[in-house]
Amino acid sequence: MVQYMDRNSGFNQWNANRNAANKKSMFSGFLWWFVVFMAAWWAIGAIMSPKTKNAEVVETVSTLDVSAVPQYGFESEKLNATVQGLRVSNVRLSDFSATTDSDAPVALLSGDGNFIEVGLLASGTNAPVATTVWSGRGDSYNWRNSDKVEFARNMSADGYVLTITDTIKNNSGKTFSVSPYARIVRENDMKSSSGLKTGSIVYANSDVEEEYWKTLDKKSYAYSTTNGFAGFADQYWETVVSIDSPDQTIRVKKSGDKYVADAAAGAVSVAPNQTVTITTNIFVGPRDQSVLDTAEQKIKGISETVDYGWFWFLARPMLWVLNGIHHIVMNYGVAIIIMTILLRLLMWPLTRKSYVNMAAMQKMQPEMQRIQKLYANDKMRLQMEMMKLYQTHKTSPMSGCLPMLIQIPIFFALYKALLVSVQMRNAHFLWISDLAAMDPYFILPILMGATMWWQQRLQSPSTPKSNANDAVSQTQRAMRWMPILFTIMFAWMPAGLVLYWTVSNVFGIIQMQIIKKQSK
Repeated sequence: MVQYMDRNSGFNQWNANRNAANKKSMFSGFLWWFVVFMAAWWAIGAIMSPKTKNAEVVETVSTLDVSAVPQYGFESEKLNATVQGLRVSNVRLSDFSATTDSDAPVALLSGDGNFIEVGLLASGTNAPVATTVWSGRGDSYNWRNSDKVEFARNMSADGYVLTITDTIKNNSGKTFSVSPYARIVRENDMKSSSGLKTGSIVYANSDVEEEYWKTLDKKSYAYSTTNGFAGFADQYWETVVSIDSPDQTIRVKKSGDKYVADAAAGAVSVAPNQTVTITTNIFVGPRDQSVLDTAEQKIKGISETVDYGWFWFLARPMLWVLNGIHHIVMNYGVAIIIMTILLRLLMWPLTRKSYVNMAAMQKMQPEMQRIQKLYANDKMRLQMEMMKLYQTHKTSPMSGCLPMLIQIPIFFALYKALLVSVQMRNAHFLWISDLAAMDPYFILPILMGATMWWQQRLQSPSTPKSNANDAVSQTQRAMRWMPILFTIMFAWMPAGLVLYWTVSNVFGIIQMQIIKKQSK
């Protein structure tokens, strides 16, 4: 049997093919990972590409003339808003400035025709509508219809959650019903959502449903749920409405040049002399995880609305650590540097082992060439001898690439964390005015490329020159282009991410110097 297998059998041919595949250089493995990285980069580019609007109009929001309804201001610790009858608009967030060089607060729903409307649809009597003029101002309003039914509205705020409490007192002597509804009408904001797809956000049947602006241009969506919320999410801000009532129908759609997210609850019967209270919670604020966790107490499911990507299990802890460091150093640029050093310290043993393996692979080249020449016609023996050589030196061809492969999920997790972190917005560091945007002078990308090139030179141990066609030499030739490619790609990346990679390179340079001294 052994003699048969040693001849030109099918098994021997299969084995020869397998050995030929195993003989492929480390460059092939590296090239494969590089292709994966470039594909991921292309996906990011597709997300960041300019959006085009669909000209199709699904339905037009009826434009009511509400100019006769007086406007009043509502103020709280976090929110300031304009109240006009059933509508709330121009919500200002006092803790966030609109631009880096202005003290004016961020204003949401401030454009013409952008508003939140909370109202009632009545059957058997009349309920206030958008053109109704209420008595009162500030946070308390009243209105009475011709049937002597009294409607009272009270507004209060807890952080970024605005609560509207409607009280209906039936003095009419007959039974009627009211159906609460709430809707958000606004235009899209795709231009300011760099790198993220934004649009409608719905919580229905314990699941978060997201639809992008471009998708809403083509079709509308409806959901039936016992409870939930509807609204819109931008890169840093979120606006949702949640009716505290069962049996809801939630819809999101495009209407004319606006987008509408509305929720309608089941009808509530009001008997004579009965008083009914209906509560609606509105969140208008930042997409900060700690803020959303607090709002979860009143709006169930809102803490799940931030998408941290595939590596969310890394992104959330990294963002938590980054914010924790910031509370101490009070600068996000410095916090990124400290967090980068902590990550590299955690990977120190792995990086050291990787360098030792790379040095061993370089020293093995003469012996590998001798084995390849000696057993060129005996593929099975060649494979066995190569395996013995790897075992003797306690290394493997791909061991030197492990730290880079581990950094890929860390890279994408941090990228996502920086994009969704409202704290990064307008965060200053040295000449950079916004760590969530690109470096306007391209200083950091150039530094990153230079330090990456320097680090590569240190990672190539000084050993006798080997065959120009061997695996290590091919890999080194390919790696020479990486600093240039990465400099070009990172030129338009968030400055905070480029800062992380630059500091990581500098730390790697220092680490290589230490490891070289220890190896000698």
